[in-house]
Amino acid sequence: MAEDGERSEYRMEELAEAAGITVRTLRFYRERKLIQPPRREGRIAWYDDTHLARLRTISALLERGHTLSGIAELAEAFDHGRDVGELLGLGGPTEETPVRLTPEDLADVFGAETTPENLAAALDLGYLGTDGGEIVHISRRLLDVSAALVREGIPLADVLAAARRVRDHAEALADVFTDLMSAHHRSPEDARRLRPLAQSVVQAELSLVLDRRLREP
Repeated sequence: MAEDGERSEYRMEELAEAAGITVRTLRFYRERKLIQPPRREGRIAWYDDTHLARLRTISALLERGHTLSGIAELAEAFDHGRDVGELLGLGGPTEETPVRLTPEDLADVFGAETTPENLAAALDLGYLGTDGGEIVHISRRLLDVSAALVREGIPLADVLAAARRVRDHAEALADVFTDLMSAHHRSPEDARRLRPLAQSVVQAELSLVLDRRLREP
């Protein structure tokens, strides 16, 4: 075991015991690539807390009725996602609050909609990133809205497809605002200060358009 603040390491037998599984099962999971390869030190294989977190997640997903094949696909998508540094690489302050989740948490939020295809789409969209044994969602607000729409019976695949369209329009709206600032020689500091005005215009215009659309027969 490591000192406080450092990642713990386990031999195979120790990891299996900590995860509540047999060494044979651990070997099977490793052969199926459900967990990442261990760190090698000579002939000794060392596992760490990210392996333990993954094993506990696998056990929880199996208890919820997921198949090993489905878990393997989820693990592959999870392992090939962008990391949290890339996801949050905007550098500056943001109004959005990232949310840390385990794959088990994500399955609890979206249930049967937590498919490899949907996970891959969310990773590609930039909603999800990875940080060790955790998933990071870029925005609490977007996560809550997505979950609410799924609870209303809208498939997550359709929610993510709509999110991509919204992203395209949001990029265009941001271009309008930044072009306006550039045309009048405003500094980046000015643009950050006036950002709430751009958000208010977009919110008001969307509200007016939705009012008109909902009145249409």
